[in-house]
Amino acid sequence: MDFSELRKAVEEVELVDAHAHNLVALDSTFPFIHAFTEASGDALTFSPHSLSFKRSLRDIAELYGSESSLQSVEEYRRANGMQSICSTCFKAARISTILIDDGLKLDKMHHIQWHRSFTPVVGRILRIERVAEKILDEDLPDGSSWTLDSFNKAFVSKLKSYPLYFVYTGLLSFTVTVSGEIFGLKSIAAYRSGLEINTNVAKKDAEEGIKQVLTAGKPVRIANKNLIDYIFLQSLEVAQAYDLPVQIHTGFGDKDLDMRLSNPLHLRAVLEDKRYSKSRIVLLHASYPFSREASYLASVYSQVYLDFGLAIPKLSVHGMISSLKELLELAPINKVMFSTDGYAFPETFYLGAKKSREVVFSVLRDACIDGDLSTPEAVEATKDIFARNAIHFYKLSSDDSDINSHSNLPQKLNNCLEADVSLVRIIWVDGSGQHRCRAVPRKRFDDVVTKSGVGLAFAIMGMSSFVDGPANGSGLNAVGETRLMPDLSTRRRIPWNKQEEMVLGDMHTKPGEAWEYCPREALRRVSKILKDEFNLETYAGFENEFYLLKSITREGKEEWIPFDSSPYCSSSAFDAAQPVLHEVTAALHSLGISVEQLHAEAGNGQFELAFGYTICTKASDNLVYTREVVRAIARKHGLLATFVPKYALDDFGSGSHVHLSLWQNGQNVFMASDGSSKHGISTVGKEFMAGVLHHLPSVLAFIAPLPNSYDRLQPNTWSGAYLCWGNENREAPLRAASPPGTPYGVVSNFEIKSFDGSANPHLGLAAIIAAGIDGLRRHLSLPEPVDTNPDSENLLRLPKSLSESLEALHKDVFLKEFIGEKLLVAIKAIRMAEIDHYSQHKDAYKQLIHRY
Repeated sequence: MDFSELRKAVEEVELVDAHAHNLVALDSTFPFIHAFTEASGDALTFSPHSLSFKRSLRDIAELYGSESSLQSVEEYRRANGMQSICSTCFKAARISTILIDDGLKLDKMHHIQWHRSFTPVVGRILRIERVAEKILDEDLPDGSSWTLDSFNKAFVSKLKSYPLYFVYTGLLSFTVTVSGEIFGLKSIAAYRSGLEINTNVAKKDAEEGIKQVLTAGKPVRIANKNLIDYIFLQSLEVAQAYDLPVQIHTGFGDKDLDMRLSNPLHLRAVLEDKRYSKSRIVLLHASYPFSREASYLASVYSQVYLDFGLAIPKLSVHGMISSLKELLELAPINKVMFSTDGYAFPETFYLGAKKSREVVFSVLRDACIDGDLSTPEAVEATKDIFARNAIHFYKLSSDDSDINSHSNLPQKLNNCLEADVSLVRIIWVDGSGQHRCRAVPRKRFDDVVTKSGVGLAFAIMGMSSFVDGPANGSGLNAVGETRLMPDLSTRRRIPWNKQEEMVLGDMHTKPGEAWEYCPREALRRVSKILKDEFNLETYAGFENEFYLLKSITREGKEEWIPFDSSPYCSSSAFDAAQPVLHEVTAALHSLGISVEQLHAEAGNGQFELAFGYTICTKASDNLVYTREVVRAIARKHGLLATFVPKYALDDFGSGSHVHLSLWQNGQNVFMASDGSSKHGISTVGKEFMAGVLHHLPSVLAFIAPLPNSYDRLQPNTWSGAYLCWGNENREAPLRAASPPGTPYGVVSNFEIKSFDGSANPHLGLAAIIAAGIDGLRRHLSLPEPVDTNPDSENLLRLPKSLSESLEALHKDVFLKEFIGEKLLVAIKAIRMAEIDHYSQHKDAYKQLIHRY
C-alpha cells in the first residue's frame, strides 16, 4: 500500500496543542533533566537509563546539532539563549495554537502572553483547585472566617468574573465563546483525593473540609476529599452554564499521585448524573495505563473526550503506539485529541509534536493495513486528531464550519476546511510605506505560489507616495524581477471578507534567497546582529492613531471631513464610532493581535489603538495587518480611515508611537534590576537608547518619511520636536515609560513618538535597532533627562523638514552596514523625490489620505 499521502498529511498539518504549561527562564532553578521524566529526588539518578530518556535526548541533540549528552545539550541551551532555542523548537514543532494551564507553579515561569512570540494563538486553561486555594489564602474583608457559603459565593463569582471574549460573527453580532482568555477549566482532583467524586457530597462535610484546610495553615493546599468533590461539582456546573470544557487529569503523573485513584472509571457517578450530562469532559494523558478504560468511556458517554499528551512522548515507542491504539479501539476518532503537555522547556513541546506525528502515522498506517480505515479516511483522521477536534471542542473558531483565522494551518488542511476561500492576497509594504498586494486564486496559491512566489518588477521598491513609478536615482527600474514569496506563518483568513485570505510576502531573488531590498529581511538581518553580538532581542508595541473621515459634496466636489468632533477620550466619540471600533477590535483579535486600549484622540474624528508588546518582527507584521483591518472595516461603514501624519494642518497629527524594550533569555533587561539605578534603566538599556537618540535625526528619514510628517513634528503637540529624552515626558521624542505594574523606580521600556503611520514598519524598526546597536558597540552615554517642557534655548531642534532629515542621513554612514548600500540608495532617492514633488505642489498632501 502507498502511504505517501498519509505521511504528507501527518508531516504538513500544523498542530493545535490543547494542553500545556508555561515555559521557564533559562536560569530557573527547575532542572532541565525534568524535561525527560516525571521522577524526582533520588529516582532522578535512574532516569537517564530509561528508553524514553535516551531517545528524547538523542532527538534534541539532533535538532541542535550537539553531542547526544545531557551536558552538551545544556551547554547549547546556555550558549544560544531562551529566545533562540524557543524559536528552533517551535519552528520544528509547527504548533499553531497552545492552551496553557498556568496553575503549575514553577520557578521563573513566563507569563502566558510571553508565549505569543512563538505561536499565533495562546489561550488559558484555568485550574480550579488553584483558584480555590488563592481565594482561601485571602482574608475576608470583615475579618470573619470562611464558611462554605462565603467560599462558594467567592469561588463561583471568581469563575464567572473573567471578561467575556467575543468572536465576531457579523456586523455588530457577537457570540460569547469563552471567558476572557479562558478556553476551559481543569481539575487535578486525581492528585488530591482521587477521581471517585461523590456527586452528593453533603454541605456539612464540605464545610468541615474548609475548616480542616484552613487549620493546616497558609499557603492553602486543598486535599480534603469532601471539599475537592464540592469544588469539582461547582466548577462543572459553571462550565456547563458557560459551555466551557473541563480537562481532568487521569492516569500517570509524578509521585504525588496515587495512581489507584486516577483510573477514569471512578468518574462513572459524575458521568451518570443527569445534572452534568451536557458537560464536556476531556480525559488527559491517554489515562495511561488505563487507556482501554478511557476508550470505553468515550465510546458510551457523549460528554467524554480524550487527549493523549504526556503519554507521548514519555513512554517507550512501543508504549506510545500501544496506548494510542488502545484509545482508538472503541473511542470515536473525532473525540481523540493531540497535546504535548509541554512544560518549562521548549524541548518538551518539540518532543511531544515530533513523536506524536510519528506515532499517529504508525497507528493510522496499521489501521489501513488491518482494514479498519481506508487511506483517505486515515488522512481525515490525521486532521481531526491534530487540529480539527480541538478547534471544535475548545471553540477556537466562531462556528464549526471553519478553522479559526488565528490558525496558520497548511494548505492541505485549508483545502479541506476552507474550500470557500477563493482568493489569497499577498501583501508587501514598499519603500514609501504604502501597502500593496497581489491576489491569487487559492488553488494556484497552494499549488504554485507557495513554492515559486509571484513575479514583481524591481521598480516596486522604488516607488514614491505620489506616483507608481520608481524614483530617479533609486537604482530600480523596469528591468529585473523579484519573487514575492508568501510567508505562510502569517497566512490568515480575512476577517471582513471570509472568502479571502491574506499573507505577508518576502522578496527573494529566487525561492530561498532574500532580495537585498526586502524590508522584512532587513529587520531580520538587523535583529540577528543584535542577537549574535549582544544576545539581545527587541520587543515592540505600537500605538496607532488614525482619523475616521466621511465624504461630503461641496460645490460639486467630494471632500473628506472628520465624521465626529468630540474631544479627547470622549465617551460620545466612542459611542459614535462604536460600530467600527467593535468590529475592528474583534477582527484584530481573530488575527491574534491583542488590543490593550482604544480611545478617542484629540483630533476631530481621531482615535488610537494600543497593542501589547511582542518580538519586533511580529510587532511589525501585526502593524501591517492592523492598518489593513482599520481601513477595510471603515470602508465597510462608508468611512475613510487614514494614518497620514497630518491630515489637516490645523488639527492634531497622527503618530504610530512605538514602545521598545530589550530582552535576554526571556527577561526584560532594558529595565534596571532594582530601583537603585539612577534612571531605572539598565546599562545596556541606556547605551541602546543613547544610540537611538544620537542617530534620531537620520533615523527620522525612515520613521517620518514624508514632508507631511514634519508638519506633525512640532513643539507642544506631544510628538517630540527637540533632541532629548525624558521620564514620562510626552513632549520628548524618546520617553522612558513605567506603565502600571512596573516596580517603583524602574523603567520597563521607552517610547519613540516620532514614528508615524506612513513609515514602513520593518524598515523603521530596522533603522531604530541599528542605531541602538551602534550605541551598544560604542558604549554611548545617555544624557540627563529633560523633565520640563523642551524648548530651543537649551536643546537642539530635530530636523524640521524631510530635507534636513535626509541631509542627516547622508552624513550618518553607519546605516550602510545594517540596511545595505543598495536599499539605502533607494530610500534616499525616494525621499528626495518626495521633497521635490511636495515642494512644487503645496496641496498635494491632501491626496495622501487615499494612500496611507
